[in-house]
Amino acid sequence: MTSLWNTLSTQAQDIIFFAVLLLPLLMCAAVLMRGYAPAPLVRALLWRFRWANITFVLLIAISVGVGIGLLAQERGLRIGSAKAADKFDLVISAPGSDQTMMLATVFLQPTVTPLLNGNTFAEVANHPRTESAAPLAFGDSYQSHPVVGTTADFIKNLTDDQIEGRMFETIDEAVVGAEIDLPIGGHFEPSHGVADSVEGGHGFNITVVGRMAPTGSPWDYALIVPVESVWDTHGLANGHAPNQSHLGAPFDPEFFPGTPAIIVKADSLVGNYQLQSQFNRDLETMAFFPGGVLSNLYRIMGDMRQAMSIMALISQSLVAVSVLLGMFILSRLFARQLGLLRAIGAPRRFVLSVVWSYATVLVTTGSLLGIGLGLAASEVIGQIISERTQISVPTGLRWSELHLVAAFVSATSILSLIPAASALRGSILAALHA
Repeated sequence: MTSLWNTLSTQAQDIIFFAVLLLPLLMCAAVLMRGYAPAPLVRALLWRFRWANITFVLLIAISVGVGIGLLAQERGLRIGSAKAADKFDLVISAPGSDQTMMLATVFLQPTVTPLLNGNTFAEVANHPRTESAAPLAFGDSYQSHPVVGTTADFIKNLTDDQIEGRMFETIDEAVVGAEIDLPIGGHFEPSHGVADSVEGGHGFNITVVGRMAPTGSPWDYALIVPVESVWDTHGLANGHAPNQSHLGAPFDPEFFPGTPAIIVKADSLVGNYQLQSQFNRDLETMAFFPGGVLSNLYRIMGDMRQAMSIMALISQSLVAVSVLLGMFILSRLFARQLGLLRAIGAPRRFVLSVVWSYATVLVTTGSLLGIGLGLAASEVIGQIISERTQISVPTGLRWSELHLVAAFVSATSILSLIPAASALRGSILAALHA
């Protein structure tokens, strides 16, 4: 059986699991409603107590919607952050916190770090397993957007060479991210500093000559210039001897001002691990895989997801208890109608099916409405997270959220047998005088 299950596609497994979760509900319906048609009486009860019913349905919908919406966006944030780091194979920096450097290089979070010198960069760039090595230069901004210095090869790798316009060719040209509100041919003046530490402008105008394709990362909100431009703007050597005027590699170690991080692309996966091993040196350099750092964060987020799932389950359990208590109260309200049914000879199973169907309709309707609210909550929360993190966060529900809803519907419907059975307790005469 296990081998057969493993041969099924993931989607087929999800569908089967969803059906299995709903199986108890379907079995209860088949046993209780076999040979009976309680629908007309159920519709009458729904209309007779419509305001109370609406309250219960909204309570269930809000609980289900918020729970699955939060779970969906936790997953979306993991997917979005992983996609943002996909083009960063290996990062080499000065020793320190790999998480801090990952946030600085991949997510462009402002930070102050030591610089790697020209000899270190040359050793990395000239390694036989290195396909390309790009220095980064931070420290400037334009209207709260970071201005980052790097090389043309890095931009091509980041965007799969999808650039509108052309690549920069001089130090006074730039390629901007997809979300930067500057047209090709427009100009901007970088300011020294980022975030809350922005100072005056450098008095150096840069022309936009290209726009990157969307990457779904904070680099969509960055302005990228030649690394030589950042160095020159700050009165430093530009990485090349005075008689050299080209941009990018090769750099002259003697005129290399330093870089906080080197983005390395190796010739193979094995090359990545060899470079990471060789340049992970105590007190000299730190080499790490951003994907590995994110995996560690995902483990923490996995614990968060488990906690959120438990919280959602507790919340829905409390709602289920509230619904059951409400059903006990409502069963007292229509005790006379149920007593009349019993007085005219209605079988106990028929009366039980009426009350159970009534409760199940409330739970199912609220859960279906909750799925719609969950979709809406996913969109809203995803938009907020995207604006705050500048990461493209995918929205929408997946099978895991639908499984949670199916389990809630089945469990609550089964528990609804308790108030349904309690409606049959007591004498018919007492029920008619209720």
